Amino acid sequence: MATSAPKAANKAGAKPDSDQPAAGSSKKKKLMIIAAAALLLIVGAGGGAWFFLGSKAQHSDKPAKEQHKPATPPVFMALETFTVNLQGEDMQQFLQVNMTLQVADEATAEQLKTNMPQVRNRLLLLLSSKKAAEILTVEGKKKLSTEIVQQIQEPFTPNGPKHDVSDVFFTSFVVQ
Repeated sequence: MATSAPKAANKAGAKPDSDQPAAGSSKKKKLMIIAAAALLLIVGAGGGAWFFLGSKAQHSDKPAKEQHKPATPPVFMALETFTVNLQGEDMQQFLQVNMTLQVADEATAEQLKTNMPQVRNRLLLLLSSKKAAEILTVEGKKKLSTEIVQQIQEPFTPNGPKHDVSDVFFTSFVVQ
């Protein structure tokens, strides 16, 4: 009886022993395939991210270099002194002003010099339409500066181009 029990146990034990290694090796194979697929996925995602981020960095460097070109020095154009009568209620007041225009380039400065009679006429009409109280404050001077830029930017011919005047600087400003 002792011999038959171990044989039965052996037979019963033999089947699980042969099934366990086969099941263990197939589980190991599945685990290895899953791990390899996950590793391949991670490497692929990393490579894709490097490719796209690296190419964006290269493209973004080019405009940054183009934006950092040395700035051209500003072009200034001094105008002759303007002396005008201001609008007044009680007494007569005068404005004497010197100003300098900041223009885009020498070509714009040359266009304005060529059309200086029109420039001076526009500015004389604008300046003489002001009251002393309007232009004595800092805000009034800033508003006047903006109006001067708008007047000079307007074309001198009906379908002509606008002039690229970016700012006006008062170099002398006297109200009497």
